[in-house]
Amino acid sequence: MSSVTLNNIVKRFGSFTAVHRTDLEIPEGAFLTLLGPSGCGKTTNLRMIAGLLDPTEGEILIGGRRVNDVPIHKRNLGIVFQNYALFPHKTVAENIAFGLKYRDVPSGDIPGKVQAALDLVQLPDVGHRYPKELSGGQQQRIALARAIVIEPDVLLLDEPLSALDANLREDMRVELKRIQDQIGVTTVFVTHDQSEALAMSDQIVVMSAGRIEQVGAPQEVYNNPASEFVANFLGASNVFPAECLEAGPSGAVLQTALFGKVPLPVEKSMRVAGAGPAKLVLRAEKLQVMKAGATPEGMITAPATVETVDYQGQTVRYFVRVGDTQLQAINMIDGYPFSKGSAVTVAFRPRDGSALAGR
Repeated sequence: MSSVTLNNIVKRFGSFTAVHRTDLEIPEGAFLTLLGPSGCGKTTNLRMIAGLLDPTEGEILIGGRRVNDVPIHKRNLGIVFQNYALFPHKTVAENIAFGLKYRDVPSGDIPGKVQAALDLVQLPDVGHRYPKELSGGQQQRIALARAIVIEPDVLLLDEPLSALDANLREDMRVELKRIQDQIGVTTVFVTHDQSEALAMSDQIVVMSAGRIEQVGAPQEVYNNPASEFVANFLGASNVFPAECLEAGPSGAVLQTALFGKVPLPVEKSMRVAGAGPAKLVLRAEKLQVMKAGATPEGMITAPATVETVDYQGQTVRYFVRVGDTQLQAINMIDGYPFSKGSAVTVAFRPRDGSALAGR
């Protein structure tokens, strides 16, 4: 295992800056996800770590060693690409063994290492087959086996699940995390899928337009976003203007047009330093839709009207109108959802909101 460090990294393509002054520390053994929309710079960062791209400025360290001038084949990295990049004319065993043959591994040791990798990805009996004879999920596992058989210092995964269908993708993300936990290799995972990032990561790096918006554990990034971009990209959020009336060691109080005064605990108000313009962030699943006139204890409420109902079986997503503002709520239901046009009450607990500074 090795740590990975990006120091003041910049990457330009001509006049276009793809990555702006990035500093990032990835601890040994961590599973870190670079998350963001297309074009945000996440894959560019991954390719610079791999040695497929050279940074324009700054330095990259793997295990404390500067690798800017070290070619890709000397960085001891395992890489899994989106399309798996398996050799169609080689058997599964030959695909997995490919990297070992270029690392001076004794030929007598190779079959055992290949079989151990197949056992790890739970495909012990497919070594004689060819990639075309495998399903997409099996091919993904073989690509992973080929990456880890060399015992890499760092494992790099570039959207490896995106080609799979939804159900298989969910199964494979559990399997991928199991394997990473078992071998303990430092892993950098690139995805635009928020659910993958939340389910698999020790740390998430949310990126936008070549810059890091926030770094933190999944729960921290989700429950206490550092910017409106993070709040809107990671999950479904309601973000509306507020005025911070006071902020201190015990928390903050926001004044809103929709809900009046909203007191926030200190851990949800760290983004505001004092009185002034602010925003209230409220996750869609934290906004409860109830019968009109409901007054649940300890919750802040407002009358609303249901405008759209997106029924999803056990859950329902409502778009409701509160005054002149449309909000969304994602609720578990037991039975039938409220119908379009229903007069309802929306409610949330103060501790479920969070504050951002500025308008």
